[in-house]
Amino acid sequence: MSDPTTDVDVPSPGVMPALVTPFDADESVDHDALSELVEWTVEQGVDGLVPCGTTGEFASMSAAERQAVVETTVGAADGRVPVVAGTAATTVDEVVHHTEAAAEVGADGALITDPFFHSANAPTGNERFFRRVADRTPLPLYLYNIPMTAGDSVAAETAAALAEHDAVHGIKDTSGDFSYFEEVLAETPDNFRVLQGFDDHFVGGAAMGSDGGINALANVVPDAFRSLCDALDAGDVAQAREIQRDVLSPLFATCLQYGFAPTTKELLAARGVVDARTVRPPLVELDEESQSAVDDVLDDALARLE
Repeated sequence: MSDPTTDVDVPSPGVMPALVTPFDADESVDHDALSELVEWTVEQGVDGLVPCGTTGEFASMSAAERQAVVETTVGAADGRVPVVAGTAATTVDEVVHHTEAAAEVGADGALITDPFFHSANAPTGNERFFRRVADRTPLPLYLYNIPMTAGDSVAAETAAALAEHDAVHGIKDTSGDFSYFEEVLAETPDNFRVLQGFDDHFVGGAAMGSDGGINALANVVPDAFRSLCDALDAGDVAQAREIQRDVLSPLFATCLQYGFAPTTKELLAARGVVDARTVRPPLVELDEESQSAVDDVLDDALARLE
């Protein structure tokens, strides 16, 4: 059992894929494909795994399915890298339940959004929500700022206040707002992890002092992220920028255009990692024309990666 006061062991800068959840044609979870995906990403050098996030379609799964996905991820990882499970929900009790369920099957940490649908009518509302979860969590917590889906932003001052809680160790920012990102970095202590969720902001975030990222494209091109992080470690910012410009940014643009889960699944199939394009409603699979466009971008990106 993890100690909620102890941070997850991930290097800085580190990369953790926001894992897709493979589904069979009947929309049941394909646990064999998930295990294959975990093996692929770990072999390619990722620093951790994040199941049941946005790209993992957590909001379209039952509580039992979410726990089973975390359990499969933990089992396939086999202690080689930590697993930070997405445990977001709209009530404190639900978040605590999902977090306890993740802890029961061996997760090392939890990633939680502010409540979606009902936006806080004051920043203190989100702080109260997160603090009540943190007071009861069995796992170290990471906040998740994703205003385009949660409907609200985790204010920088909220992150700063929660950074003082022993169980809150960092934040993933998927706002795409560098001004916000810089403010969070400035207002939180050095040991508070600030992780970039926009794949094509990875290098810029690192230059500002981030600890890496939790990224959808790390499913598809974990090798590119590994090379990018190694370049940053070596101080070769030019090489890191080249990888981002030539590989990550074009692929990220396709995700923005066609949707993260459907596009990431198409890219994984096109790269021959796992052939599991099925998504659950309200998402839909890419049509043939969109598949062709996405596959062309992947081919070009991989050619540049060689």
